[in-house]
Amino acid sequence: MNRIVGIETEYGCLVTDDKSTGGSDAWPTRIKNHLFKKANVGTIDLHYRDYEEPPGNGGFLLNGGRLYLDMGHLEYSSPECLTIDDMVGYDLAGDALLQSGLEALGVSEQVSFLKNNIDHCTGATFGCHENYLMKREAQFTPQSLGSLLSFLATRQIFTGAGRVGQANPLAFDFEPPRAEAVVDYQLSQRADHIVNDIYQWVQFNRAIINARDEPLADYRKYRRLHLLIGDSNMSPFATALKVGTTACVLTMLEEGLMPFDVILHDAVQSTRDISRDQSQRWVVRLENGKTCDALDVQYAFLKLAQKHLAGTDEETDWLIERWGFTLDAIRSKPEALIGGVDWISKKWLLDAFREEENLSWQDPWLQSLDLEYHNINPAKGLFFALTPAKAIGEYNDRVRNAHALLHPPSNTRARGRGAAVAHFQKSKQSYVINWDSISCENQSHFPMSDPFEDYEKPIQKFLQRL
Repeated sequence: MNRIVGIETEYGCLVTDDKSTGGSDAWPTRIKNHLFKKANVGTIDLHYRDYEEPPGNGGFLLNGGRLYLDMGHLEYSSPECLTIDDMVGYDLAGDALLQSGLEALGVSEQVSFLKNNIDHCTGATFGCHENYLMKREAQFTPQSLGSLLSFLATRQIFTGAGRVGQANPLAFDFEPPRAEAVVDYQLSQRADHIVNDIYQWVQFNRAIINARDEPLADYRKYRRLHLLIGDSNMSPFATALKVGTTACVLTMLEEGLMPFDVILHDAVQSTRDISRDQSQRWVVRLENGKTCDALDVQYAFLKLAQKHLAGTDEETDWLIERWGFTLDAIRSKPEALIGGVDWISKKWLLDAFREEENLSWQDPWLQSLDLEYHNINPAKGLFFALTPAKAIGEYNDRVRNAHALLHPPSNTRARGRGAAVAHFQKSKQSYVINWDSISCENQSHFPMSDPFEDYEKPIQKFLQRL
């Protein structure tokens, strides 16, 4: 992949016995406190990060990532990763850390964390944000941006987590929403909540791409592409496809190789239309007035990747081959993707249950099962009951790496940050840890502006001098 990537995951919390354990509002804080103060997985912040993050709100982890409270829910940010397998493994490490906290406190039967993006009761949404380091000189022309938006709007056919029902978009709309056709099941959990293509202020106006220019690296060399459109995936295979295909497309953008004949007329509307199309024809309208389906758009990007990126390295070849296999299977044999594509896997489970219990899609039981698919507890989550095809199952098992819970990637600056976290766990010094720097009480400051540098030896020398 040769690109720094990271994922931020916001977790839902479900309590099934609040009389004995307390409500769901309390458990994110309890788990955060246990992991930092008892399990010693990281160092808690000693300073304000901004007005919403007071001291003790969260902190950096031994694995180079970060765990903190965000508006009441727990959010885990992976460390910077340079390979697809690392990215998937460190994303899964967040699940494992939270689950370990529940088990250590003896409440895993009553309290669950859900790796999903919707709340069926309130219509709220929470995110899975992707971050991709890009060259500063990359040309974001209107055409290249339009092409990128087309890819992002259509990739949900293999990255969507699936959801029962629908929600009205949370936008700046002063008129009551118009009545809409009932949607039984759709591809994406985030699609209904995306109301803009590119925007900076995202809390109430969520966009496909967040325009904030915050590279967290040398701004002269890099920018950080921050995506809000993605679902949280239970399938490691789906996460690999989501991150890997997007990284490939960004490489083609940087090299001026994007397809311009698949630019969508309206990427936001197409995102919602594709997700809600229960016929699964996924027809979209293009800027040039023509129509095609979402699979055709994805095949256009795949063919360019095969032409220009094949042979780059073993990882890229694996990704391109799996990308093609997935698109072919979606068109002709979707059951081959059970355990690999979440919306297909979830729908297969729900269809079987509906048939057995003779339920309609409007039965609240299905909403409950929808949530239970995303339970990160392997003993309870419905995803873990699936039996994938051999290649998908082997990949899903292989990338679950216990080492990633307490150790950083070896080939990015997360390695140096992890060393600093370990040092300050044993030190009484005051510290300030950021993604791109380390500071101490005596005003000593160590910048880490290059995410590709591991900084381990320089950090160790810096800490020894303290």
